Amino acid sequence: MTINLPKGKKIYFSSDNHLGAPTMEESRPRERIFLQWLEMARKDAQAIFLMGDLFDFWFEYKTVVPKGFVRTLGKLAEMRDEGIEIYFFVGNHDLWMNGYFEEELGIPVYHDPKVFTIDDKKFFLGHGDGLGPGDNGYKRMKKVFRGKFFQWLFRWGHPDIGMKIAQYMSVKNKLISGDDDHVFLGEENEWLAAYAKRKLETAHYDYFVFGHRHLPMTIQVGENSTYYNIGDWIAHYTYGVYDENGFKLEEFLKK
Repeated sequence: MTINLPKGKKIYFSSDNHLGAPTMEESRPRERIFLQWLEMARKDAQAIFLMGDLFDFWFEYKTVVPKGFVRTLGKLAEMRDEGIEIYFFVGNHDLWMNGYFEEELGIPVYHDPKVFTIDDKKFFLGHGDGLGPGDNGYKRMKKVFRGKFFQWLFRWGHPDIGMKIAQYMSVKNKLISGDDDHVFLGEENEWLAAYAKRKLETAHYDYFVFGHRHLPMTIQVGENSTYYNIGDWIAHYTYGVYDENGFKLEEFLKK
């Protein structure tokens, strides 16, 4: 996938909003801040990458999607209608997407990492869950959750029951959240940085951009390659932005 960046335009990256956590009421102030950020970005955005876990839980039944989030969904729909490109990478909390974003909002959804070329720079993009060494329990559970049989089985339950179970599991079950405890492990031990270094053994990428760790970080992984973690909208309110001057992490100044 190639994006040509016109002069004066920018590419924005956001991750880990976890809307709905720990409750809909408690997450609403964070959603309002995120909406302010979207309004800021729409002024000069060529494209926006949502890097996963926008929702703390999401499951698409055949004719039903989760209640709530109408302000966010409406804003994204407005921006797409204006011609702003928006791309969505599923995270470990909202991996059960099955066509709603594409059909209703016109937003492509990716379930695996993908390479984008922006002007002459190669970006390796993904949420980050299940990549790199370790976290084997989550990797096994992810295969189950992504399986067609599990999704078919879950869909047969009443949505009210399914949502309550899933929301409880989303908060309480470390196999869903992964072994990540949101503490910086040091450059040599950050497993997404290790994953990036391994990918560089077979191909060159200028930027690796992930979410999932909930920590804004910048790690040089090659002579001309950098790993960025976007951070989150729970503790850090950070985002990534790329323009003709390169990539940088910014903190959104809440209004």
